[in-house]
Amino acid sequence: PLKHSYIVSMIIVILATISGCAIEKRAAPTEQQPIVTAAPLSPYNRKEWPHWVDADLDCQNTRQEMLIAFSRIAVTFKNKKQCTVIRGEWFDVYTQKIFTKASDVDIDHIVPLAHAHRHGADKWTRHQRRQFANDFENLVVVNDATNQSKGEQAPHEWLPPRKDYWCEYGRRWIYIKNKYRLGYDHQEREALNRLAETCH
Repeated sequence: PLKHSYIVSMIIVILATISGCAIEKRAAPTEQQPIVTAAPLSPYNRKEWPHWVDADLDCQNTRQEMLIAFSRIAVTFKNKKQCTVIRGEWFDVYTQKIFTKASDVDIDHIVPLAHAHRHGADKWTRHQRRQFANDFENLVVVNDATNQSKGEQAPHEWLPPRKDYWCEYGRRWIYIKNKYRLGYDHQEREALNRLAETCH
C-alpha cells in the first residue's frame, strides 16, 4: 500500500510538471486559512522531521525515488543493490538548466519544513511531520545552489530565477499550504494574491 501511494503521488506530480498545469487550480489562498501571527509553541528542529525515508522498504529512500522518477533517462546506480542514484538527467524547473550528476541536485520542499513549523506544524505529531517531509506533491528536483539560496523563504521573500515558472510555483505553494491546513502571513498572502492576478 505504501508503494502504491508513492507511485500515485509521483504520477500526479509528473503529469503536472509535464503539462505545465497546476496540481489544483486555485487562484488565491482560501479565506478559510488563518493568518498566523503567534509564535510557534516550540523552536524548529529539523531532526524532528524524518525525511528521505524508505517507506516501502526497497532500499530507495524518498530522495532516490524522486531522482528515479524525474530523470529524463535511465539512471545509473552506485552499485548492484540499486539503492543510490549517481547519474541521470534532471531538468531544473527553477533555473531551466539540465544536470546529470545526482550530487549536483537537491530535493526541494516547495513549502519548506521550517516555514510549515512556523505556520501550524509545530503542533503536529512526528508521524504528520514525516508525511509532510516526504510528500511527493511538495517535492521538486532542483540545483543544489538554487535550493540553498531559497532556504526557508516564502514567496514574498523568494521566487525561482525562472520567471515563467512563478505561476506554477505559486499554485503548488497554495495547494500544499491548503492541503495541510497551514496558515499564511499577511505579506505571504498578499504576494500570492498579486501573483495569481498575473496568472491564467
